[in-house]
Amino acid sequence: MSSSPQGWPAPQQPYPPVPPPPGAPYPPAATNGLAIASLVTGIVCLVPPLGLVLGAVALGQIKRKGQRGKGLAISGMILSLVSTLLVAAGFALGGFKEFADGVREVKEDVASTNSAFSLRTGDCFNQPGGTADQQEVETVKSVDCAKPHDAEVTGTFQLAGSAYPGVPAIEKQAEERCLKISDQYALDSWAVPENAVTFYYHPTEDSWRQIKDRTVTCAFAAEKGKLTGSLRADAATLDADQVAYLKAMNALDAVLVTEPEGDPETALDANVTWAGSVEKALGGSIAQLKGHTFPGASAQPVAEVVKELEKARGHWAKAAKAPDADTFWIHYEPGYDALPLDLGKDARAALKLSTKAPAEPTD
Repeated sequence: MSSSPQGWPAPQQPYPPVPPPPGAPYPPAATNGLAIASLVTGIVCLVPPLGLVLGAVALGQIKRKGQRGKGLAISGMILSLVSTLLVAAGFALGGFKEFADGVREVKEDVASTNSAFSLRTGDCFNQPGGTADQQEVETVKSVDCAKPHDAEVTGTFQLAGSAYPGVPAIEKQAEERCLKISDQYALDSWAVPENAVTFYYHPTEDSWRQIKDRTVTCAFAAEKGKLTGSLRADAATLDADQVAYLKAMNALDAVLVTEPEGDPETALDANVTWAGSVEKALGGSIAQLKGHTFPGASAQPVAEVVKELEKARGHWAKAAKAPDADTFWIHYEPGYDALPLDLGKDARAALKLSTKAPAEPTD
């Protein structure tokens, strides 16, 4: 007998059973448990074939161990056989189809109803009443992204602080950060439909206080109608060549949209500074595209994009040094003309990205 690791003697083993005194009757043989299980399974029709298996195993054990329960095992096997035949006949005749369909629908409904607090990146869902109006929401219905849906989660972020910031402050953060999160989630902006807008859930004062809710959930939502198909286009769904191209071009787009509201005549310094940012962004995009080896059929069209960017860069460099509004306009217009909305369409086609160029903005 070995000792325990601590050096104490190991617990004693139980003593063997003491045999009955001479002449005393031995206790009656025990009833086999599997025989009982076979009978119960056969009576209540729980997985009908299981009763047959349990009964057969029980008969073997009864014979080998001298146990009781042979009649129970046989009865369970007979009942299970009858149940199995009835179920088989029901499926063959279609009698269980409606029942099975109903069970499946209930299961899908239960599985697809989620708390709004449990939404995760990539989830597609429907919101009660749609997403057009602002409302407090506790539950949403998750759906397959391939089916029509109201919104698709693009990511989340946490609000800081112990005191509730107030709705205006939260919305300001959400609008800025959700836009960036959604841009990273859908790198291929050309594939985002026109009816998709940035959408978010944020904590209410009650959820902040009662359940310590600090999460802002960002999403794309259908401004009109429904969205169909996932809008996700990031490293999780794209290959390295697609990601390299999109990141290079998106960096330029991010600067172009920051154009000052005032014209050069009234805000020359702001426009000149912005032109310098565009020229710098063009340099970065060119370097990224040149620094990545694009394969096969995509190599030449990407090289053509680089040539266009280099041409545009010259104009923006001159606009960034314009001493007056007239000089700025001279280089601004050809600089923009060198960056048409459909720039890189051939490269996109070769890389198997969306080739539906964005529409001209309307005033």
